Amino acid sequence: MKYLNSIKQWFDSFGNKEELSIAAPIKGIGEMSGNIVKKTKGDKVIWTIVIILTMASLLLVYSSTGSLAYRLSRTTESYLFKQLGLIVVGFLIIYFAHRVNYTFYYRVALIAFLISIPLLIYTLFMGVQLNEGSRWIKLPIINQTFQTSDLAKLSLFMFMSRVLSRKQKTIKSFSKGFLPLIIPVGIICMLIAPANLSTAVLIGGTSIMLMFIGRVKTRHILLTIGIAMIPVVFLISVAASTYNKTTHKAENIPEFMSGGRIPTWISRIQTFMFTDGSEDSEKTYQVNQAKIAIANGGWMGRGPGNSVQRNFLPHSYSDFIFAIIIEEYGLIGASFMLLMYLLFLFRCIRIYRKCPFAFGAFLALALSFTLVFQAIVNMGVNVSLFPNTGVTLPLVSMGGSSFLFTCVSIGIILSVARNVEQLEGRAGEVSEEKNKEESNIESNIVAA
Repeated sequence: MKYLNSIKQWFDSFGNKEELSIAAPIKGIGEMSGNIVKKTKGDKVIWTIVIILTMASLLLVYSSTGSLAYRLSRTTESYLFKQLGLIVVGFLIIYFAHRVNYTFYYRVALIAFLISIPLLIYTLFMGVQLNEGSRWIKLPIINQTFQTSDLAKLSLFMFMSRVLSRKQKTIKSFSKGFLPLIIPVGIICMLIAPANLSTAVLIGGTSIMLMFIGRVKTRHILLTIGIAMIPVVFLISVAASTYNKTTHKAENIPEFMSGGRIPTWISRIQTFMFTDGSEDSEKTYQVNQAKIAIANGGWMGRGPGNSVQRNFLPHSYSDFIFAIIIEEYGLIGASFMLLMYLLFLFRCIRIYRKCPFAFGAFLALALSFTLVFQAIVNMGVNVSLFPNTGVTLPLVSMGGSSFLFTCVSIGIILSVARNVEQLEGRAGEVSEEKNKEESNIESNIVAA
């Protein structure tokens, strides 16, 4: 009887049967979600921006995948749920990455960098081929592909932040400060460039910006820019000299430049330099369709889901999703999207200024620069400010591994922000205790 009474009391503590079946699980879920919210730290503005951009991606991916679903005999809902699944996984990655102390990334930076080099070499020669470029490798067990340049980019910036934080006393030296930075950058960019020149250029530009902020000697930075500009100027010169304005094609390209993706680069440069929009060809099709989408958008746009050019614009769900944003939400919606990325950069610069430790400051700045630069390049391509690059819009374009690596980067930034908040909280507590002691001393003096 004693045991039966104990069991009865245990059930009675939950209330009636209805409360036991419904209220208890809800209470448990509420407590669990409350604990997660309490443990979620970091910059609240960055969290809000990430939520806004990912929610916008759901609307835009659902709206822009109609033609893709038709070609592959699927439903648009399948892509919507796929994107929703990626977002859920992405938020879990951000949460767990931001809970890790950012000093952990300092310890794994060298290992991650060394792992990324053989992966890039393997991808270059044995990766999945697409458009004469090899950017992906297929994972054997889950049978999914991922872009190794995303891992290399992340590991490079972690490694650069580590070197910059350790070499501040000798950063002005060419051999002790500059070479340990530029050699890893050169290796990564040269391994990525043959298959993905735009990503290599973005990584190089972000690295130069990071070196400038890290007090690397200006003369060394200018030397790097000068050397990097030699192949760029040569490529532009070849594109300009081989373009036939009558046939609108490249002619007499040197034999050593006819392999790999070099003809594609030359073609894109020529399309950007010499096409005025009146030519209607396969090369200008994407650009012309994007311009039509932008023109149809106007100030206010056609409204969510009312895009017309999504049925004609290739890669409207990835590379040219910003044109769909303008068509559906107008210049006001596009301006708001640009503002979100600029606000994200501003908040990361704020973290950089507040972080007392060099590694965390450089890491937050490097990862924010690469995300915002990528967003600006994607927007510039969509509005014909830059040649077509194949760069996606971070957190908005329909993605796979690139979306998840973006979430890792944001999680690391929030990890730095979380530690900055903790340091500020401790400093505030010390300040309050000091003020209390001073007030007690003053009251004692007055009483005496």
